[in-house]
Amino acid sequence: MKRTSARSAPRGRTLCRIGAVTAAAALVAAGAATGAEAKSGTGTGSGTPAGLDGTWQMDGYGLVLDVEGATVTAYETTAISCLPEFTGTRTGTTGPGGGTTFAVGTTLFTLRPEQRARALSMMVQESVGTRHLARLAALPTRCAQPTPTDPRTVFDIFWQTYRENYPFFAARGIDWQATGARLRAQITPKTTDAQLFQILTDAFAPLNDSHTALSDGTTTVSPSRPGTISPSRAYDAGIEAFIQAHDLTSPLQEWGRGHIAYADLPGGIGYLRLSSFAGYTSPDDSAGFASDKAELDKALDAIFTPQRTQGPNALRGLIIDDRVNGGGSDVLALDVVSRLTSKPYTTYWKKHRDDPSDPTVFSRPEPIRVAPSDNPIYRGPIALLAGGSTVSAGETFAQALMGRTPAPVRIGENTQGSFSDTLNHTLPNGWEFELPNEEYPTSRNGPTFDITGIPPQIRIPVFPPNELAAGKDTAFTTALAVLDCSRPKP
Repeated sequence: MKRTSARSAPRGRTLCRIGAVTAAAALVAAGAATGAEAKSGTGTGSGTPAGLDGTWQMDGYGLVLDVEGATVTAYETTAISCLPEFTGTRTGTTGPGGGTTFAVGTTLFTLRPEQRARALSMMVQESVGTRHLARLAALPTRCAQPTPTDPRTVFDIFWQTYRENYPFFAARGIDWQATGARLRAQITPKTTDAQLFQILTDAFAPLNDSHTALSDGTTTVSPSRPGTISPSRAYDAGIEAFIQAHDLTSPLQEWGRGHIAYADLPGGIGYLRLSSFAGYTSPDDSAGFASDKAELDKALDAIFTPQRTQGPNALRGLIIDDRVNGGGSDVLALDVVSRLTSKPYTTYWKKHRDDPSDPTVFSRPEPIRVAPSDNPIYRGPIALLAGGSTVSAGETFAQALMGRTPAPVRIGENTQGSFSDTLNHTLPNGWEFELPNEEYPTSRNGPTFDITGIPPQIRIPVFPPNELAAGKDTAFTTALAVLDCSRPKP
């Protein structure tokens, strides 16, 4: 799934570091099976169906899964490395399409044999799309060998992981080969941790990609597009207080630890503020996706009532404020979209880099669709506020709404330009880093909004300092005017 803002939420809730749980912690949390029962693979008791047992290489993503009975172990791989990532245990529940569901902490994922021989599909509970895996004869030999922790090995694995997975070097004007040669020459056996951390930072920081990051457990570095503000929790809280004081005539109702907020405005206008698609029930996301989804559903039920969505007193317009949104789960973002459409449609397509030696080769795009909710739906006009602090799932949410009928009027500035789920990897010395490897085109062969972000239709600066000082919010007042213009005239 998406990473939420590195500055506002815990890291690592993505496909490759499912739940950000270490292998040991996952075993404790899930109660891993042991002995003959775990190894049987007979499809009875706690064993998995026999067709799942074995070693599987994921298309793209640099991930190998080793399934044995009720246990699956994941490895992060490159051409030069193989490091254990997590261990999951069969839950005993059936997933989508009759697949076998595994748990890593509170996160669930499903493995299902595909119709084509020697292939699996993988679906992660909180992420849209399907990953595909092909059977290997055996676990790569390097996966059973210890990995050195010296500075040069750490650098090489970091550099190689980017080389095999990152799709945007050319678009961002970065010569990764030259970057590696220049910085590797600075590393010696005596390079300190502080020096190595700086060298790795010097490698990826020029990408200005908010879905790249490095953490040594104490310090985290994650850049953003120049001229934009990272959607930290402190920034979000300050902006929400400003909006409450200067834009609204009634108090905000809040859910999800303040990430979801709503107010009725004069004249039959609704105001919905979304600052995250994760972390609704715990500050460190430890409560898990199911808990977050339940909280979101509760909020949406309270907001989109029959009174607001039907009849003579229904809302005649809705402002959705997505201007400070650090991201989270695309699934939760689409849950909101499902309350805003009366017909199913394809929201966007999803593809991943699929050749470690060629950054121009991608997987076949997969359509991501949304269907109307069975609960009350708002069908009227929308003014969508967004800007540079709209990141990740906040952006895929905005992109998904572009296909709605009627489409929202987009007001503000370009979004951040970071759409991909993040690959979260651990280096041999224990440091963590992350990077994107996907694109979300608007159609099967259409363009993406990576790097540039989604542009507005009405361009207005978002929270410029002079307006904050003066207590003005021109983007908000413009949204009110747009909705007023859409009101049927008597």
